[in-house]
Amino acid sequence: MPAATNAKPPRDLRRRADRIRRTLNVAYTDVNTPLRHRNAFELLVATILSAQCTDRQVNRVTAALFARFPTPAAMAEAPLEELETLIRPTGFFHNKARNLRGCARRLLDAHGGEVPPSLDHLTRLPGVGRKTANVVLGAAFGIPGIVVDTHVARVSRRLGLTTHQDPVRIESDLMALVPRREWSDFCLRLIFFGRETCHARRPACPRCPIRGWCPFPEKTPG
Repeated sequence: MPAATNAKPPRDLRRRADRIRRTLNVAYTDVNTPLRHRNAFELLVATILSAQCTDRQVNRVTAALFARFPTPAAMAEAPLEELETLIRPTGFFHNKARNLRGCARRLLDAHGGEVPPSLDHLTRLPGVGRKTANVVLGAAFGIPGIVVDTHVARVSRRLGLTTHQDPVRIESDLMALVPRREWSDFCLRLIFFGRETCHARRPACPRCPIRGWCPFPEKTPG
């Protein structure tokens, strides 16, 4: 877990964060991960593949991938070239294939073939950083975590919930502003909101439900 800041966030920032959170709760009631999976291992694999790739593309790939290599034991013995062919559409397929096979082998060697419900253990797996680990913990095990992807980083800065670029610092700032039980769901809502409204290049500010509490100085005019 990132080091928590000693200073308590200012009251006005906590009030704004609470209004934003409550509004997004209403706007996005269904916050299940869009990555299709039947178990923790499939979610782990899908999340590794989702780096620099859309969820839709990952879902197209994983159906055939899991039909061929459904378990850590099967994936650990997968021919590297075959893995690369199956996951090629997700991009960066050379590195991802090596990570998938290495991750599966590590699960077998260190965890009896099971995905560990621990941030520390997950981040020791090949290809697994804090973002991937927190996705798996939240969606597969119900353990709240702050997931900082490009959408969460961008939107949280625009909303003034953080001033940092570093994902670990952003994670720490959001942890201080959002109730722990809502960490995972709040980040999913920020992701959906970032995809649908708060776009990187031209945010749809006129139809934004939290426009009134957003300090972003370059709002798209209504």
